[in-house]
Amino acid sequence: MTTSIGIDVGSGVVKTALFRVENGNSDWLARWDARIRQRDPYKLVDESIEFVLDKAGLKRSEIDYIATTGDGESIKNATGHFYSMTTHARGALHLNSEARSVLDIGALNGRAISINEHGKVLNYRMTSQCASGSGQFLENIARYLGISQDEIGELSQKSTKPEPVSSICAVLAETDVINMVSRSIPPSDILRGIHESMADRLIKLLKSIDVKQGVVMMSGGLALDTGLVKAIQDGMDKQNMGTKVATSADSLYAGAIGAALWGAFRYEKIKNVMPIEKAA
Repeated sequence: MTTSIGIDVGSGVVKTALFRVENGNSDWLARWDARIRQRDPYKLVDESIEFVLDKAGLKRSEIDYIATTGDGESIKNATGHFYSMTTHARGALHLNSEARSVLDIGALNGRAISINEHGKVLNYRMTSQCASGSGQFLENIARYLGISQDEIGELSQKSTKPEPVSSICAVLAETDVINMVSRSIPPSDILRGIHESMADRLIKLLKSIDVKQGVVMMSGGLALDTGLVKAIQDGMDKQNMGTKVATSADSLYAGAIGAALWGAFRYEKIKNVMPIEKAA
């Protein structure tokens, strides 16, 4: 039996997951997440570890492996670090065993990852940081429109005449939105236009790594944006891709899940070869 913590330090959110793995079965014992905003992410990491340990009724000494991913490479007392593509791939497969590709959309960029049935990364491609296809961009738009992020998906799906957004630059796209508001374009049509623009670029990413069939699992915060999920599925259907987009209420934790599971796997592989010093 192995007990492992996975910590995903993203650009906007810290996510932590605690797992127990035994005989190929994994039990999710506790989870934690918090927006970074202007706080110290490493203090949030410490807080997250204490929270999941308390939730599971465990002591730090009972943890076999603490795995980090994302921007968490410098976290003190961690056992090991995994690349975020690897962890999102494994986390996506845990959330949906039929997933053969992943669309990870974070605060600053999006990326497409093709995987096999074991969660191994086969290929990937990502957007540039200036692309208007990120969580931060949508958060800025929601603030300008005077709506909450939770309202974005529902409003987008009420659109009757989507307003196209052509710019791939977030700054210029925000200028486009300001012009739309001045022309009294309804927020629902603005948001649907933005979602369709984002979906178009994300679908191009998928096609660039030759994803043409199977389940595309979404990870990251925007996986819960129902308007974006629908726009992606609609776009794939129009292009006859034969793919189905899937999401989960726990998609935000995909990176942390993958880190915890890969950490447990690594621990089991090497514990009989050399001793692993547990985090203090």
